[in-house]
Amino acid sequence: MKNAVNDGVWSGSWVAGRLGVALSGDDGLPALLGLALRRNPKRAHLLVSNVLGKHVPQTPSVVYGHGFRLGRRVAELLGPEQAATAVVLGYAETATGLGHAVADGLGTAPYLHSTRRPVAGVARAGGFEESHSHATSHLLLPEDPGLLRGDGPLVLVDDEFSTGNTVLNTIRDLHERYPRRRYVVVALVDMRAPGDTARLERFADGTGARVDLVAAASGTVRLPPGVLEKGQELVARYTPTDEAPARTPEGAHRPGRAARVDLRWPAGLPDGGRHGFTPAHRARLDAALPAMAGRLAEALPAGAGRVLVLGSEELMYAPLRLAQELERLLAADVRFSTTTRSPVLAVDDPGYAIRTRLVFPAHDDPADGPGERYAYNVAGAGFDTVVAVVDSVGDTPALHAPDGLLARLAAHVPHVLLAVVPSYVPPAPERPAMLPEPLRGPAFSSYAPEEVGWLLQDLSDVTLEAPTEEREEAIQRGGAHYAESLPVEYQPSEQYQRLFHAALDASAARIARAAGAVTELVLAERSPRPVLVSLARAGTPVGILMRRWARFRHGLDLPHYAVSIVRGRGIDANALRWLAAHHDPRDVVFVDGWTGKGAITRELARAVEEFEAKEGVTGFDPEIAVLADPGSCVRAYGTRGDFLIPSACLNSTVSGLISRTVLRADLIGPDDFHGAKFYRELAGSDVSVAFLDAVSARFPEVAGEVGPAVAELMAEDRTPTWEGWRAVERISEEYGIHDVNLVKPGVGETTRVLLRRVPWKILARAGAGPDLDHVRLLAGQRGVPVEEVDGLPYTCVGLIHPRYTRGATGADGRAVTA
Repeated sequence: MKNAVNDGVWSGSWVAGRLGVALSGDDGLPALLGLALRRNPKRAHLLVSNVLGKHVPQTPSVVYGHGFRLGRRVAELLGPEQAATAVVLGYAETATGLGHAVADGLGTAPYLHSTRRPVAGVARAGGFEESHSHATSHLLLPEDPGLLRGDGPLVLVDDEFSTGNTVLNTIRDLHERYPRRRYVVVALVDMRAPGDTARLERFADGTGARVDLVAAASGTVRLPPGVLEKGQELVARYTPTDEAPARTPEGAHRPGRAARVDLRWPAGLPDGGRHGFTPAHRARLDAALPAMAGRLAEALPAGAGRVLVLGSEELMYAPLRLAQELERLLAADVRFSTTTRSPVLAVDDPGYAIRTRLVFPAHDDPADGPGERYAYNVAGAGFDTVVAVVDSVGDTPALHAPDGLLARLAAHVPHVLLAVVPSYVPPAPERPAMLPEPLRGPAFSSYAPEEVGWLLQDLSDVTLEAPTEEREEAIQRGGAHYAESLPVEYQPSEQYQRLFHAALDASAARIARAAGAVTELVLAERSPRPVLVSLARAGTPVGILMRRWARFRHGLDLPHYAVSIVRGRGIDANALRWLAAHHDPRDVVFVDGWTGKGAITRELARAVEEFEAKEGVTGFDPEIAVLADPGSCVRAYGTRGDFLIPSACLNSTVSGLISRTVLRADLIGPDDFHGAKFYRELAGSDVSVAFLDAVSARFPEVAGEVGPAVAELMAEDRTPTWEGWRAVERISEEYGIHDVNLVKPGVGETTRVLLRRVPWKILARAGAGPDLDHVRLLAGQRGVPVEEVDGLPYTCVGLIHPRYTRGATGADGRAVTA
């Protein structure tokens, strides 16, 4: 039970005795783990690793050795052929060094770690959330986007495997983008409960991929009832009122200047795995390490007996390797640990894993704003020298300030050295100087050329359609993304066409009012001369209606373009580049037809943020203007009612004969617009212009009503409540789906489910009237049950079959009923 800090007493006994938390499992578990209390409302306890090199200073060879040996075990599990194609992914911030050591153990594997630091000019290749962490958003920023596209095993490395939520979120996100057949999860300790183990197995079965687990030790954590509240009470009781470090030992030293050591880091060598680290990089580092460590050794004071090499948050691997080399060179006791952003209570007791805490401000200009950072178990640990290793992004005035890290260290340690590793930023790729001009009708779409310009690539000559059942199976198994193929275009029956025209007659005035209202809101609040940018294709008819209203009411001739956005992959960055080159981004207003649960709203916000960080272009407002906002996801809308918008009843034949957009690597290059098809052959069934004309004809009739309606909207609190998202999460759990992407709320989204996907069942609000006539007709044609539900926040909700394979339908292709 002994660890390096706490003198032979198990460093979990303080928490175990007071909180009732108990560890059980392998005999070696107490030597690997201690316990502390989090300052985090999501989880009370913290498993503190004694061998990770994060919170507890440890011998570098022990830290590196644990990761390297885990990598060797993974290589044995995979065998030579699969190990040669593996990629290793480590989690920020605690497992960046561990993951890198695992990759070294595998030998030939390239390495990437997630990061919470956006980097200008580097596109995001993925991202995920860590539910219990103090800071949750992880970004994946590989220099080579192809790093994650291979079909070899993906090895996911974290310090502990507790609930499995982080790994599930990662695999779910990456499998949708880059499907593969095998994953290996690696952790120092596997502490899952039986239910979490079963959940991972079900998840693996659902994706059709194999998921293995490799851990140094395993066990479980027993948490008593009320543990979160008890933990918060203990944190409040033992927190010093002045928030000073928990212990200031006698003989503390007066702050002084840190001596800077020039490592002469090799030019162009990455500082870690934030953008990828290849075997070639590893060979260069191995060759340079002896000389760099020698420079550090020369700078140490004579007679240095206990030396700490202190890494900085995600920068763990480079300082660890330097510390390991120093350990080889020196007779001194060399230890390694890292600063962190995780707030943990410090208690000066041998039975507690975090004895002391140094607090200092963040010094790398973090994207989430200023905040405290921490170095644990450094003060009072007997070090005569600390070598602080930071990257150049973190070498800021805040680092050297009177309350900065270096001053905090100097108050407790006689000698402080500073070594700065250059922050690696991938070179910007070359791009063509010019992007093509927008496509326009009649060459592309049945709309008049002035109505809309399509920032798309014409794929009309490419066969992209696949049967609905095949697409659904491929999408849910992770074998394909929905944007890589197209559904076969639905050909409406005579009965369905009559229903469309009846719905259009009944709702044209209501749509005209909503189109007028949202246009007036945009003109009043966003820009007097907006550039309308509709999200193809459901947003495009609405964008045209808004353009027509501005001309009818104000004599304005607004520019209007259509662009592609793909869930999970973001907006077309090349289209944004074109818009920024031709218009002021501050005038751009994104337009969509309606909101469902708000997934595209969130996707657009993320995509615009990433685009601006990468391109250095600012001014785009990701707030979407919509005709109807039943999900309460936006501020600019014509109505929040969930009613039938007839353009949702059909596919291309009400959208200018344009398909939904396509994004597939073999068709769309990095400098191309996303693609779409123009279905010229469906001209005989086209009602695109007829729909627009029917609604526009009602503008004079509703003009007097729009002004008062807009005044009323502007006086209301239109702050999004995301009520729809919460309802979708609830429905997903109540119906055992466990995937919000398979729950499609609202009349428009339900219609899409029935036209394009494999529906499972339809939930209809009790008493819903004619707005659902077309839904009932389509459901009857496909054999899908319609279930009336009281208290539904939407008029209806479509549920996609949650575990679809072609065996989930009968021989006639009709949906299952249970």
